[in-house]
Amino acid sequence: MFKLPDDEWKARLTPEEYKVLRKKGTEQAFTGKYYDHHEKGTYCCAGCGQPLFSSDDKFDSGTGWPSYTKPTSPDAVSYREDRSLFSVRVEVLCSNCESHLGHVFEDGPPPTGKRYCMNSIALKFNE
Repeated sequence: MFKLPDDEWKARLTPEEYKVLRKKGTEQAFTGKYYDHHEKGTYCCAGCGQPLFSSDDKFDSGTGWPSYTKPTSPDAVSYREDRSLFSVRVEVLCSNCESHLGHVFEDGPPPTGKRYCMNSIALKFNE
């Protein structure tokens, strides 16, 4: 697992990346660089570079955040219960560096029925 002390994360990431990846922030809807991105490739963790999502599994959820039906592999991400904002959600983290990516919901399209709603700033695209 890729672990760094907090001061190294601050040095490695932009202030905006740090706010989302390390402090569980959320970028504003329809502002991220990947919500309307349609190129073929792999979306990797902005914190450590681990492959997370394929463009083949990306869909337009209408939410303003990039959404995927599944990760590249079952062990690419980990999950944690999130009870913030007066609700219970499932937080999605990079399994390698534990960076916050977004949340997964049970209202996605077939074949998985999942909507992995991610923050663009938590991702880096590789063709």
